[in-house]
Amino acid sequence: MQEESKIQLNVRIHKDTYEQLNEIVDYYQEHTKLGRVYKGDVLTDIIEKSHQIMEKQKLMNRRS
Repeated sequence: MQEESKIQLNVRIHKDTYEQLNEIVDYYQEHTKLGRVYKGDVLTDIIEKSHQIMEKQKLMNRRS
């Protein structure tokens, strides 16, 4: 089994942003059946989805 490598990311964010993250984590917790939801997992999901959207937009711009 291959281990997933992880990097610890330490950042400072505004208190409002932190509260928004907590709201998103709560939303994920209520709407998933996976058990405990962690902030790192939510951030990973948000980043991956944003990256997919960005790649689609870049592809569309190349076609134009």
